[in-house]
Amino acid sequence: MSEPAATSADGAPSPGPRARHALLKRLADVVSLPASRVNAFERSVVGDLLVEMLRLAAPEDRRRVAVRLAPLGEVPDSLARLLLRDEPEIAGVLIEQCAALSDSDLVACAAEAGLEHRFLLAARRNLSEVVTDALLAHHEPAVIEAVLRNTTARLSQPGIEAMVSLSRTHPQLCEHLLRRPEMRPSGAYVMFWWCGPDERRTILQRFAVSREVMQEVVEDIFAMAAQEGWQDPVSRKALQFIERRQRNRAAIEKSPYDSLEHAVAVAASGGLNRELAAEISYLSGIKPLTGAKILGDEGGEPLAILCKATGLSKNNLQGLWRSMRRPETTPDGNGHPVWERVMITYDMFAVDRAQTVLRYWNWSLSSALTPQLMQAIREGDEEALDEYSAPERAAMLALAENFGR
Repeated sequence: MSEPAATSADGAPSPGPRARHALLKRLADVVSLPASRVNAFERSVVGDLLVEMLRLAAPEDRRRVAVRLAPLGEVPDSLARLLLRDEPEIAGVLIEQCAALSDSDLVACAAEAGLEHRFLLAARRNLSEVVTDALLAHHEPAVIEAVLRNTTARLSQPGIEAMVSLSRTHPQLCEHLLRRPEMRPSGAYVMFWWCGPDERRTILQRFAVSREVMQEVVEDIFAMAAQEGWQDPVSRKALQFIERRQRNRAAIEKSPYDSLEHAVAVAASGGLNRELAAEISYLSGIKPLTGAKILGDEGGEPLAILCKATGLSKNNLQGLWRSMRRPETTPDGNGHPVWERVMITYDMFAVDRAQTVLRYWNWSLSSALTPQLMQAIREGDEEALDEYSAPERAAMLALAENFGR
């Protein structure tokens, strides 16, 4: 964008560049005048002239103009567009300091400039949802992490969902996502499956909410639904989520086992197989697919949630743990850290809150699995996430790894 400085015959700088520097400064001063001195049309014309000069100006000249314009309450659009696409050191002056930039200016910069510009934008104060969505659209982990660290930035729920999805392949985002006030239980419960132990503990402590208020306000509706024979699938599904009872009484009547405890005891003595795991899932009031996800989890915390939610004792939990041949001690005889974490999870949870987590997992991991969604999971069709409901999106993300992703 710059051209060589003109020189006189004896090699000394000619007056041209000095005149250019002075002219740039004066024009920038005119743009900076208050509205009482220069109207919007005049300011725009001066801005257009400045743009033409800056295209050929040296970087230092462009930076001086950016510094001069940064404190203004109004900057001509053409000037803002030019300088926001300039080198990061120049664009950064406006990005960091200029309050006059509109969301459209910032979105255009995010879309048309480079990674360094987006990284600078991510740290700008008071970013709106429109701008953060534009920054997140590039799926650049460093930029996304900077946005998440920016406590003054606002995030949309689609933006949060996109980051939850990305966190599966970039787990360093999980910690920052969990600090965001926009994070909701739906996203946290899905992200749980690929989080580390510390993040899992945070999710269970922060997002495992009680259903007590819901139970109070719909208490009489259970009788209404029963009188109707539970024929309405919409209300039946919602009431199943809200009700206090976790175990499936109908499944117990059909089961070859006397109770859930009986099935767990058989597993503890003879080992866990596919059929027994499915039976334990049915007796626990969850689908076999949800049960398989819980029993196959390496961290073990979901197993503690299952036992607490269904009223199983700590001895039952230990029996299930042993049925999967998971270690309780280390080779030197100390308690195995994973098993100790499982027991801590069991102790820290109230039954009602454990049921909330378990039912949400069951709702999102099985109830929403339509044939279309299963096909999307197999194909890794995350581009089509917006076509699905919240539980369907949860299932797609959490189960993708089970289909060779």
